[in-house]
Amino acid sequence: MPSHPVADTVASLMPGARTELAELVAFKSVADFDQYPQSESEAAARWIAGALRAEGFTDVALLDTPDGTQSVYGFLPGPEGAKTVLLYAHYDVQPPLDEAGWTSPPFELTERDGRWYGRGAADCKGGVIMHLLALRALKANGGVPVNVKVIVEGSEEQGTGGLERYAEEHPELLEADAIVIGDSGNFRLGLPTATTVLRGMTLVRVQVDTLEGNLHSGQFGGAAPDALAALIRVLDSLRAEDGSTTVDGLDGGSVWEGLEYDEEQFRKDAKVLDGVGLIGSGTVADRLWARPAVTVLGIDCPPVVGATPSVQASARALVSLRVPPGVDAARATELLEAHLRAHTPWGARVRTERIGQGQAFRADTAGPAYRAMADAMAVAYPGQEMQYAGQGGSIPLCSTLASLYPKAEILLIGLSEPEARIHAVDESVSPEELERLSVAEALFLRNYAAG
Repeated sequence: MPSHPVADTVASLMPGARTELAELVAFKSVADFDQYPQSESEAAARWIAGALRAEGFTDVALLDTPDGTQSVYGFLPGPEGAKTVLLYAHYDVQPPLDEAGWTSPPFELTERDGRWYGRGAADCKGGVIMHLLALRALKANGGVPVNVKVIVEGSEEQGTGGLERYAEEHPELLEADAIVIGDSGNFRLGLPTATTVLRGMTLVRVQVDTLEGNLHSGQFGGAAPDALAALIRVLDSLRAEDGSTTVDGLDGGSVWEGLEYDEEQFRKDAKVLDGVGLIGSGTVADRLWARPAVTVLGIDCPPVVGATPSVQASARALVSLRVPPGVDAARATELLEAHLRAHTPWGARVRTERIGQGQAFRADTAGPAYRAMADAMAVAYPGQEMQYAGQGGSIPLCSTLASLYPKAEILLIGLSEPEARIHAVDESVSPEELERLSVAEALFLRNYAAG
């Protein structure tokens, strides 16, 4: 990165940023309180509130959202008459999955091969640090030229909608001229990218019941209806032979117009095993950003170790459905539930339960905030031009903010490039990416204020 006062300042702050990120990663802030203590999430929220206060934020508050979690809010006043920019991140994280599978402990930030490893390092505790670095760099170089609101969510990964509902009940709180969502990532490491499309999501739990209790498979198997086998049939009905998602009544043929995703590069990014084919049809970008995608997230059934010769009386699964822009998530949920009921065999009893839901999002890229960000990215990433890409994941708050503040420009940037392996074992963040994006965000705020 060429010498620039803001860039020089951020570079000098990086050792302290590593220390702070290590402190934040150490909190086991999984917002599923059946798995991890609520006190871990509350401690992380207090840490962020303290960091905002230390930077001169006023009105710092821990917001008790309707889903039983806390989001952190703060306001940093700028010059009189200045524009207002909202900076978003989330401090809750995905469970670490198989902790024994991690090369280093998931809640202990560890440097290895030029990257910092730990759960949430990229998604999205690193985003909190990115916002802090950008503001500190501006304060050291003439001051922050806009009013800044910061909101750090406590349950984004759970999809339970606490912050969305809180924002709808307090619509003035997050109102801003521009909104930077620090929870996406560059298309490639080192390629500056604004994410302009997010798929929506619905989560449905499905349970199949066939018997009053488990039965001996030798005495009753062959005639007694097996709930686990019925559930497997139901789940299999959600995919065509090529692996494409097939939910009755849901269009699966849309195409993506924009940056393409090379199939061989995708295989490397996804670490697909040799000889294993990709699923679905159309381009990779079509499949990731323009079409629905179903995933079975978990199944409750007996584990192999300790299993008995029994016909199962009950079985259940958690099903995720990602939906592209233009598809209403509520309608997609209805179609998914209807499909699950219609494809349950043998007259088995089936129940569905809605766990979470969020709408898809498409950004308007024609405004001054996008020009300000493109100019900032050109400085932070010399010789590179900011690209627009989709993201297959969901950030339900985006659609809520777009609905509440239709005049606000919403930009998505972040640290979750493919090498970060977010949601997986050995999640990591590139410190160089953190540095460059912090510079970009600082210069964006300066450019936007001047524009």
